[in-house]
Amino acid sequence: MNILITGVTGYIGGRLVPRLIQKGYNVRCMARDTSRIEGRWEHVEIVYGDVTKFESVNDVLKNIDIAYYLIHSMSAGEKDFADIDLKAAENFSKKAKENGVKRIIYLGGLGSKSDNLSPHLSSRQQTGEMLKISGVPVTEFRAGMIVGSGSLSFEMMRYLAERVPIMICPKWVKTKTQPIAVRDVLRYLIESIENEKSSGKVFEIGSDDVLTYRDLMMRYADMRKLKRIMINVPVLTPRLSSYWVDLVTPIPNYIARPLIEGLKNEIIVNDNSAREIFDFQPISYNDAVKFALDREKEGQVETIWSSAISSTKPADYQPVNLEQIEGMIVEKREIEVNVSREKLFNVIQKLGGKNGWYANFLWQARGLLDRIFGGVGMRRGRRNPDTLIVGDPLDFWRVEALVPNELLRLRAEMKLPGKAWLQFTIREIQINKLILNQTAFYEPKGLFGVLYWYSIYFLHKIIFSGMIQNIKKKAEKLNK
Repeated sequence: MNILITGVTGYIGGRLVPRLIQKGYNVRCMARDTSRIEGRWEHVEIVYGDVTKFESVNDVLKNIDIAYYLIHSMSAGEKDFADIDLKAAENFSKKAKENGVKRIIYLGGLGSKSDNLSPHLSSRQQTGEMLKISGVPVTEFRAGMIVGSGSLSFEMMRYLAERVPIMICPKWVKTKTQPIAVRDVLRYLIESIENEKSSGKVFEIGSDDVLTYRDLMMRYADMRKLKRIMINVPVLTPRLSSYWVDLVTPIPNYIARPLIEGLKNEIIVNDNSAREIFDFQPISYNDAVKFALDREKEGQVETIWSSAISSTKPADYQPVNLEQIEGMIVEKREIEVNVSREKLFNVIQKLGGKNGWYANFLWQARGLLDRIFGGVGMRRGRRNPDTLIVGDPLDFWRVEALVPNELLRLRAEMKLPGKAWLQFTIREIQINKLILNQTAFYEPKGLFGVLYWYSIYFLHKIIFSGMIQNIKKKAEKLNK
């Protein structure tokens, strides 16, 4: 069976692709910028397509049996996202009909039309209706908050609970919602392919937990052993709320505002037909949060890296890129180095101890500060002046992962209001022409953790920029 997935650079689409490949389907991925997904998965066909441009979708849908529609303009910050979404859905539906697509599977949003839905929620349901305009059968799933690390609505709630010990809460915190784990959403989407009874139907999906947004945040805080106080206030407009979210989370106000406007609407399951057609029980909210936290504890950083390190061409590399992804602040620098892999990695693995850090004075100052506050400082040095192995102490770092001539990852053991990693990766463009990627990852603990990072960002510009430049210089000297 030939499957098309749109929205593959998004949260759900990116997780759906490998699962469908594993099940043996022929998968075609559509994107407006194909460079973002080139090389990301094996055994997939990658094609260009833009649903806002009618003719560009034609070749995309040829010989396709099932098409997943996972596109939403709001996530790109479009002001007129509702109109864009409707036009895009119309284009896609008509071209699907012309090309003989058997079914469209769509993920939309919960909410009762009688509840004066927000523009965001209303748009999600109108898009589902528009996809049916050509007569191609549509299986539509309507979900509320999707619980999983990286989900937009879950991350907004998570950041607020993590970073704000005393929260001034508008009345929307009392609104009821019915969350669902991302693994259950994916299961519904995948099982609907072979489930003919799901064709042409709308399914409301959620866990058994009907909770207020206050409940969601307090349960999350309890699981993280965070003490939180919530103070209700009668007035806090969506605009003001969105500015607050913009300040303490990585979600910009132009995206947060439509989400917050929708929080006035109860988004709960009123039709349980999904439970009858699909024979499985969605997991609870607490279990979904636990899975998200376990993922973070046992391998979250690696997941973040796989999404943060893009497959853009060398010409697109930026010397500095500061962003926030799935709970992490990511500060990335990349530089071209004209030397062999072996020589470059040899310089990288000699960092620290008596060899120094190529920006030594500031590193020593940071080590002294760490010792003053009871940390290990720079006194541990390194086991061997020339080589490293996993588990080695390296001043106030520890080697967490090492792949010779490819990767070195260090975990911070200094005193920090959060967790931090420093990673070096080497990518070959051609013989003796490499891209060195130096990335600092920081997971802040509470609002103070965020303030700490940005208060020393000007020092990072000196330390990290100096480090990568000096690594390059030292490595290239080995060629002379």
